[in-house]
Amino acid sequence: MPEIIKILIADDEEPMRFFLSEMLKKEGYLYETAIDGEDALEKIKRDNFDIAILDLKMPKLSGMELLSEIKKVSPDTVAIIITAHGTRNIAMEAIEKGAYDYFIKPFDVNEMRIVIKRAVEKIGLQKEIKNLKESLSEKYGLGNIIGDSPPMQQVYDLVKKIADTDITVLITGESGTGKELIAQTLHYMSNRRDKPFVKVNCAAIPETLLEEELFGHEKGAFTGAHQQKPGKFEIANNGTMFLDEIGDMPLSTQTKILRVIQEREFERIGGVKPIKVDVRLIAATNMDLIKLISEGRFREELYYRSNVMPIHLPPLRERQGDIPLLAEHFIKKYNKRFNKNIKGIMPEANDILLKYNWPGNIRELENMIQRGVVLAKDEIGAEIIPFYPPLVKGGWGDLKKGGEGGFVGQGLANVGAIHELPLLKKVKKSKEEIEKEMILEALKMEKWRREETAKRLRISRKSLHNKMKKYGLLG
Repeated sequence: MPEIIKILIADDEEPMRFFLSEMLKKEGYLYETAIDGEDALEKIKRDNFDIAILDLKMPKLSGMELLSEIKKVSPDTVAIIITAHGTRNIAMEAIEKGAYDYFIKPFDVNEMRIVIKRAVEKIGLQKEIKNLKESLSEKYGLGNIIGDSPPMQQVYDLVKKIADTDITVLITGESGTGKELIAQTLHYMSNRRDKPFVKVNCAAIPETLLEEELFGHEKGAFTGAHQQKPGKFEIANNGTMFLDEIGDMPLSTQTKILRVIQEREFERIGGVKPIKVDVRLIAATNMDLIKLISEGRFREELYYRSNVMPIHLPPLRERQGDIPLLAEHFIKKYNKRFNKNIKGIMPEANDILLKYNWPGNIRELENMIQRGVVLAKDEIGAEIIPFYPPLVKGGWGDLKKGGEGGFVGQGLANVGAIHELPLLKKVKKSKEEIEKEMILEALKMEKWRREETAKRLRISRKSLHNKMKKYGLLG
């Protein structure tokens, strides 16, 4: 039983009120009684009732009139109608007006118990759905996007303006800047919030399988297609489709995406009948799409179709004032997860965080804070930070260009930004040795699963394969 169920009995006959009260008492429900329709309405306005058992014929306000008022003042209250005077047609009219069920007197008390039990189950489900929606709203609302820097204020203002529209959005920014969180926020702040939010990472799915993932297939479309399979666009119907890493999408698939945007229809693989969909499209990339267009790797028309409303997320090094706020947020998050009580970051450690360039952006900062919360006793100090590989070894990627770049090697040029760390002065290994060590560490953390390892290192799976081959890690 979800929490405590409270039931109102509204009947002008005292014996019936007594009979129902005794039944509810034995079942463990809280209850109140009302002697007529007006009395019942006053009590419903004053208190919250999960269920209302209403006699159809009462003085001052009939059960049917009371039902209409309940739907206005307490729409979540489940109404059960009882009547000794009306016909079955009248009771059915009450159902059409929103009653959950009805009983004609005299009725079987066991049947009433069963109906009330089912109503309680319905209430529990409704509360779970409501709590889930509130949780999603809290998780993906603007309040969960941390930062008060001018660049982020511009992002907030834009998200507020466009969230509750169907405009197509292209979110750009380096890896780890929070593109998926912005996409989820746009969805859960829109009128599509109760519909699916479907994410497809175009870089994580092999080119040969991406179209099947997006559009599904018909039975017999190819060897092994033993049954019909809906694609992600079908699943996202009436909701939001988030195409992450759209810059990695093959040209042939880009053409089909264009058709979905323009005509809102597609065919499954092996199908001939167009399938209509109503989907809001949000795309994201950490790549320079204009450059990809010039290289013939991205369709210009798709760029203009997907870039109707651009949102650019600044890298963390361009919003350093937000680092303390983000760090505080992550400390609270991981204090709760690991049952710790880390009070904050010591000044010298905070200075290091502000001087570092954060090539992995917010994701990298969160990982560092998570590690700090686990290792620290009271506050996160400078002695803990050097043991976090990206800080010790210069970070991933070319910090000037952003993205995966040359991976660890180019990042070493930026060690000077935090040269005051004693441990850094002792680093004598070559760039290649450090890179190999970091790849090996990531492989072990991900139990040698290459796709997950590539995501952790923020490089492509192909790039990871080449580096593993270079360092003899394929065996």
